Amino acid sequence: MLCGPQGISRRALWLSNRLDGGPVSDSVLPQSPPGKRLVRILQAMAGGKHGGAEKFFLRLAIAFQNQTDVEQHVLVKKNSVWSAPLRDAGIKPVELPFGGLLDISSKGRFGKEIQSFDPDVVLTWMNRATSFCPPRSGKQKFMHVARQGGYYDLKYYQNCDHLIGNTQDIVDYLINEGWPAERAHYLPNFVDATPLPPVSRANLDTPEDAPLLVALGRLHTNKAFDVLITALAQTANTWLWIAGAGPEKENLENLAEKLGVSNRVRFLGWRDDAAALYATADIFVCPSRHEPLGNVVIEAWAQHCPVIAAAASGPKTLINSGKNGLLVAMDDADALAEAIQRLTNEPDTCKALVEAGFAAYQASFTEEAVVQRYLEFFKTIAGQS
Repeated sequence: MLCGPQGISRRALWLSNRLDGGPVSDSVLPQSPPGKRLVRILQAMAGGKHGGAEKFFLRLAIAFQNQTDVEQHVLVKKNSVWSAPLRDAGIKPVELPFGGLLDISSKGRFGKEIQSFDPDVVLTWMNRATSFCPPRSGKQKFMHVARQGGYYDLKYYQNCDHLIGNTQDIVDYLINEGWPAERAHYLPNFVDATPLPPVSRANLDTPEDAPLLVALGRLHTNKAFDVLITALAQTANTWLWIAGAGPEKENLENLAEKLGVSNRVRFLGWRDDAAALYATADIFVCPSRHEPLGNVVIEAWAQHCPVIAAAASGPKTLINSGKNGLLVAMDDADALAEAIQRLTNEPDTCKALVEAGFAAYQASFTEEAVVQRYLEFFKTIAGQS
């Protein structure tokens, strides 16, 4: 096992690094300090799947709910998977259809929610929710802000006052596409750093002493799991768990069979216990061809797991190769295999990467730091600072 007695025991870290926290009940939700001006935020998320943007929306909404200077109202897609966890956090979301071209009701209902709640800021997520947000009318003074986690077509955003990119590269893209620089802002994501106990290797027929790679994401060509499986074939006695689902599953299974490594690859499907997977892994690998941010890199840092990533735009911005992770060229299975073998054989390097990765997380990507940046920005554009 990597980073063992000579370095870091990956399976013991989850307990020693446990953080306080948990769901907040209605009875302990924060109250506004007397005389303190609240910022009123209406959020709208039309996505219904387990994507990175949707997951961060949920984390941010719950974080706002726990602030003493925020009042929040949330709109979500009807029958989405996000309503239940929002309610568990004390948030009562309003569900709208957020349908296609034939949906004539959502914009009207969106407007009524704005009129009733009277927000300082309307924060919309991605194309669909943004397109359903009506423009200001009458005496309304809200600022419409859209958050972007990718390189989206700006035709959906012409009625916005400000745009947020979760990487500097996305902000640069917005400006290069003609969006005014003074209305484009970089605000990073934070991740859930709550540790979980490791997953049983025995339950997934994986040897206790074998080096274990973990990768997470949709089984799509963008994620380049084919490159990772090809690299695995060049490493001896290394096992791989891939957590995710998607259209490439059969192709990836066939590739593993063709390369003779199907006995060392486990396809886990969608998982809600990423922290437990990081706690079990010896190395986290992000081989993506397209990865605008790479939340998974930050998650791995927060969970004390060493990271190897292909140099897509997001990981390339986050990782100082050789310091807090290892970067390899995209689509280069040979280089990826070499990096895996290096960390397998160098526990001291593993330990150094883990320590520097966690320091990078603490410096820029904690919930406290990111939420404070969001609120300072919202208060500024709402004229409260």
